[in-house]
Amino acid sequence: MRRVLALMALLLLPVLAHAAQVQASLDRNQVQLGDTVTLNLRVEGGGMAQAPDLSSLASDFEVLGRSSSTSVRIVNGRRSVQYTVGIALRPRRVGQLVIPALDFAGARTRPLTLTVTAPDPAAAVNSGKDVFLEASAQPTTVRVGQQLLFTVRLYFAGSLSSGSLEDPRLSGIDARRLGDDLDYDVVRAGRAYHVIERRYALIPQHAGTIELPSLSFQGELIDPSDPDSFFAMGSPTTAASPAITINVEPVPPHWGASAWLPARALSLTLEGLPADGKLHVGQPLDLAMTVQATGLPYEALPALSLPDLPGATVYPDKPVTATRNDGQWLVGRRQQNFAVVPGRPGKFTLPAITLKWWNVQTGQAEEARIPAHTLTVLPGAGAAAAPAAPMPSAAASAVAAEASTATAPAPARLPAWRTAVLVAVALLLACGALAAWWAWRHRARTQASAPVAHSHRALRLAFLAAARGSDAGRQAHALLAWARAERAALGSLGALADALASDGQREAIEQLQRRRFAAGESGPAPDLAAAFRRGFQWRAPASGDEPPVPPLYPFKLR
Repeated sequence: MRRVLALMALLLLPVLAHAAQVQASLDRNQVQLGDTVTLNLRVEGGGMAQAPDLSSLASDFEVLGRSSSTSVRIVNGRRSVQYTVGIALRPRRVGQLVIPALDFAGARTRPLTLTVTAPDPAAAVNSGKDVFLEASAQPTTVRVGQQLLFTVRLYFAGSLSSGSLEDPRLSGIDARRLGDDLDYDVVRAGRAYHVIERRYALIPQHAGTIELPSLSFQGELIDPSDPDSFFAMGSPTTAASPAITINVEPVPPHWGASAWLPARALSLTLEGLPADGKLHVGQPLDLAMTVQATGLPYEALPALSLPDLPGATVYPDKPVTATRNDGQWLVGRRQQNFAVVPGRPGKFTLPAITLKWWNVQTGQAEEARIPAHTLTVLPGAGAAAAPAAPMPSAAASAVAAEASTATAPAPARLPAWRTAVLVAVALLLACGALAAWWAWRHRARTQASAPVAHSHRALRLAFLAAARGSDAGRQAHALLAWARAERAALGSLGALADALASDGQREAIEQLQRRRFAAGESGPAPDLAAAFRRGFQWRAPASGDEPPVPPLYPFKLR
């Protein structure tokens, strides 16, 4: 079997290495001296590449080890491959250390910068503990609607046979997980610890002083010196993180009626304008307007529109929205396409479009701007159009076909044995995906057939009571709590909307989010009670979808 797998890997190597995209990243951008950091080299669309030459790192880093992994996904019939090489590094000195560009998989990575600080003297407080929790918030003073980064770190010496770390459940704060847990080793006060780090994006909804309560951890710690540890019989252990106080300032009083957009960066762009500034009567002009903000979800971004254009008709398309994260900050994006059809010749001007936003890094109001553009509309092209080229005769077509047949190279054929192996690999991947989907669907049906608990009914009633009021924050909290009773992996209202099949329910969630985040947003309040009167209309899983992953436990513990 191993020989067959090795043969398959060798056969797939040229295919995976084709059109590869290489990316380098660090699991953390700032560490203390003595900590380890992982340099991840990823090949998108390729794989099985050799690790690069790391001799250029020797002066600033100690290379502790390497690991590699390959993941293959088939979604909607499309296959994607990602090959990752992880390199564990330990900095040798304090300061701004640069990881230079590396040659990897036929491409060159971009340089990276790592900030290394001196060991924290406060770490000695926990140095005698086998397990402890740390929590931090950045920044601790924010504006209403501004995202802050909340980080929780679990330190443990030895190994954990089990463990459960609760997620923050905060009233008046929208909390979202940021990526997967980080896993690394550190040294605190001369003692080695393994660390699991979890990050959250917190967005406060109200001004005032907010206390982020302590989070608790419960698990079983295995002592390597204990003879019973061979049987994984650990001793119960608990830990709690310190509470953190956050100061939430209100919207500046002079802000006015504009939508409140506290962001770290914001851009507003317009694409699709003709390079020569000319178009014809009746010729549709496809424009794409995009706003993207770092530190805001897409629900907080205002709807995009074009003003009335004399002599032209504007047809807006359905907006395209998304929220991603870069490991620390949410990045919301809203794109609106327009078809502009001029009705008469002459000139018309797309006026300048501005969007006011608050730069949280400088504490100043700024303005994103699309400049005005003047376009020249020419008469319809039909009257002055050049005569169409004559259709080729049958004889000419035959000659052209014969010439193309004679000059076109014959398609290269793979040897029969390689074709057979590639077909076998494809069948194995398809069978694996089908088996995973069947197991997940069977588990989902089993869970769906379980009786509804009393707490589920209570959460539903609590939501219906909140839906009759006008507090958007309370409505969002109650709706997400009710949804989590059915699908515990849901981390935000955005994830809930993605899991629903009903357009009406998704639209109701989007309107609710806009009322929460976009200050001064006009429009009727959504009828939440009517939208969810019959419960959630869940989207049926596609054959390529991955099963939901529980957000709390298990950790990937060693």
